[in-house]
Amino acid sequence: MSEGADFNLDLIQMVQRARMLHDETAAPSAVTAVYWIEAKRRDGDTPGPTSTAGEWRVKLRVAEVDAVWERVKALTAAGGLGYKSKVSTRPAAGQAGPEERTLCARTYDAGDEADVARVGAALRALGLAEMEYIADKS
Repeated sequence: MSEGADFNLDLIQMVQRARMLHDETAAPSAVTAVYWIEAKRRDGDTPGPTSTAGEWRVKLRVAEVDAVWERVKALTAAGGLGYKSKVSTRPAAGQAGPEERTLCARTYDAGDEADVARVGAALRALGLAEMEYIADKS
């Protein structure tokens, strides 16, 4: 934070809570106002992300994104995935076509190989096969 900066943290938290309420009911195929919608783990007794957090990325098609997101969102909230998951509401730069979407399941630390493997196995159990793991660079 720069010297003299005056941030209203209460306002920032209020906006974040409102965004999460919106994201709880949003369908990725129907949202256009924001690029991502998110789900967070409800269990407050979990580690937060480290500087070496990472994510499993899954490419989806618009025709399947809503159904897959409902399952991933529920599993994330229940603690079955990482600390947060998100899904794109439109294609990212470099994607093959307008029908592609990206789902990300964030892990708290790429160095925790057992947790990374656990989250990957949970995604595969949902029928998601074409995935890649990306570790954040510190």
